Amino acid sequence: MPNQIPKSILLLFLTCCNASFAQQSSQCIKLEDVIASQKFKPKTINAIRSMNDGEHYTTLNKNTYIVKYKYSNGLPVDTIFSTKWTNIHKISYISEYQLSDDETKILITTNEESLYRHSFTADYYVYDIKSETCKALSNNGKQQLATFSPKSNKVAFVRDNNLFVCDLVLNAETQITSDGKHNEIINGAPDWVYEEEFSFSRGFEWSPDGSKLAYMRFDERRVKMYSIPLYDSLYPTISTYKYPKAGEENSIVSIHVYSFNSAKNTLMDVGDETDQYIPRIKWTSNSNSLCIIKLNRLQNRVDVLVNNATTGISTVLYSETNKCFISEISDNYINFLKDNKRFVLFSEKDGFMHLYLYSMDGKLINQITSGKFEIDELLAINEASSTIYYTSTESSPLERNVYSIKFDGSRKTKISTQQGTNSTEFSSKFNYYINKWSNANTPTKYTLHIAKCKLIRILEDNAELTAQLNIYNFAKKEFVKIPASEGTELNGYLLKPNNFDSTKQYPLLMYVYGGPQSQNVKNEYSLNDGWFQYLVQQGFIVACVDNRGTAARGEAFKKCTYLQLGKLETDDQITAARYFASQPFIDENRIGIFGWSYGGYMVSLCLTKSTHVFKIGIAVAPVTNWRFYDTVYTERFMRTPRENASGYDDNSPLNFANKLNGKFLLIHGSADDNVHLQNSMMFAENLIQANKQFEMAIYPDKNHGIYGGNTRMHLYKRITDFVLENL
Repeated sequence: MPNQIPKSILLLFLTCCNASFAQQSSQCIKLEDVIASQKFKPKTINAIRSMNDGEHYTTLNKNTYIVKYKYSNGLPVDTIFSTKWTNIHKISYISEYQLSDDETKILITTNEESLYRHSFTADYYVYDIKSETCKALSNNGKQQLATFSPKSNKVAFVRDNNLFVCDLVLNAETQITSDGKHNEIINGAPDWVYEEEFSFSRGFEWSPDGSKLAYMRFDERRVKMYSIPLYDSLYPTISTYKYPKAGEENSIVSIHVYSFNSAKNTLMDVGDETDQYIPRIKWTSNSNSLCIIKLNRLQNRVDVLVNNATTGISTVLYSETNKCFISEISDNYINFLKDNKRFVLFSEKDGFMHLYLYSMDGKLINQITSGKFEIDELLAINEASSTIYYTSTESSPLERNVYSIKFDGSRKTKISTQQGTNSTEFSSKFNYYINKWSNANTPTKYTLHIAKCKLIRILEDNAELTAQLNIYNFAKKEFVKIPASEGTELNGYLLKPNNFDSTKQYPLLMYVYGGPQSQNVKNEYSLNDGWFQYLVQQGFIVACVDNRGTAARGEAFKKCTYLQLGKLETDDQITAARYFASQPFIDENRIGIFGWSYGGYMVSLCLTKSTHVFKIGIAVAPVTNWRFYDTVYTERFMRTPRENASGYDDNSPLNFANKLNGKFLLIHGSADDNVHLQNSMMFAENLIQANKQFEMAIYPDKNHGIYGGNTRMHLYKRITDFVLENL
């Protein structure tokens, strides 16, 4: 989907420096520190993996070694792998690692080369912990998605659009498919639009006993090609890939199962319809029963199939329809219990996202959670105690707290203790957990607890960063409620200078994303705040408001923008700007708005559909007509252009170019494979023909994130200068 400001852009957390403080410190932080340095980046604990004994866990430290820790005291007990141990000089860093299920081996990922936003090829190495030997998984070219089998004796991976399996015992490589071809057939990995919009990159799954391998096959031959020119050679080259725009043809997806016993592939029955989506496959607890989740093209009906992996025959386990669209087909959409008699399912059929318990005959046993709040994430299921752990918005849409609840919905218990945003990693035996917490004004803290919530140890509290933020007098984030139409209140936040004087008037810059199911106003320490704090230091107030259509407030709030993306969202942002303008400390003649991707779309609409509300607007990588964007994301909220032409055109900035108000800066990367440069070029042409003056910056060969070398520094210097000069 069109993403928010890429998190890697605004990694640093800055402070405003008021007059009295400036006299005590050497200098205020410069823009170069905001963009180029990681001085204020919080420390993290990476790749936490609980070990089988439930008494130890591992983490990836400094991308060079893997350390084993003891839960009971949080102290290290062993280093189980280090890049310094091997004589293979190609392993200079570890980007990812997997422990085999029997914990005898480690699969090391290194030397990644990006394909799209989430996918990559890499070199994989298998390290044997006992023998202390390390060898390349394959010497026949870089691989994708390498994954251990449950028996720990095989590794499956994708190379050149085909699926392979390496037998670690026999040191033999087996090719499972042979018809893979670039821009035609993909085996075991998703195509571009599935990866981007259904948020997964691995298209194969091992059966629980390791005897079978289920995989997805994408036939994208009918999908139209999109071409991106690259300018880094004497004669520009062309990068081509398959990109299905709204209303156009998608890949035909089929599901197959390879049996290692028979060495045969079996096609799974997914019905006669081919113009549909299969966003997930997942094995049940039975190694001969494969779950296939499918959506119709409009994404308002989901069917959960269970297929016999030997014959391919399917039966419908569960179906659900929605008057708008089905939400949350993620990895945890359905969870099959090990007793092979029940499963836990996400659904918002009562108006809020909740958990339900079903039997394997498809009958509802009971609703597990209920109330006017959303289940955000299912963290873990402890079948031994019939307990589910999850995060929810029960205390506030702005917060995430950790709860436990029994399968029957009884004995709900709040586990997290601090207001803000929490997430938890449980040990394999559920006797310990590691909690990650922050709030809007406090950097991330990691704490280790015994199951009864008792604190064992603070693993990382970012104390040094907290001290730095105090030294630099970091501006505190204030949450506000904005009155909107029909009695609706919108959640927002403000950042004010620390020497704020309520008798003065300040210029205001609003940051917007606003896309469906997104959320920017949360009580958590945000990686997006660095540049905002810099502007606050310069004497600006910064605000952000979550409009209708965003997440965490139930289905009615989230889906009211259905079939008319941009309309209510823009109305809300304009309403919020007028509300801020009515406050005595805001200069109503100096309000600007900035957004990236969907936010860029919102900025473009706000400057063309509002009347003298915004003095300036900065749109980075905006969608300017949903006809230009992909099928999965766009049609989920808009249906097809043929079915909903007015929905596409009535809120397209292209059609309102002649009404542009205020000074406008339009920015795009020329190699953006997500929101194509076409969006900005067509908007620019319409602005030119309407005789509307604007400024424009194109970043050569840069993708949706617009980064690389000095690019980001140049980008933010350009944006900052535009704000300072015009607002």
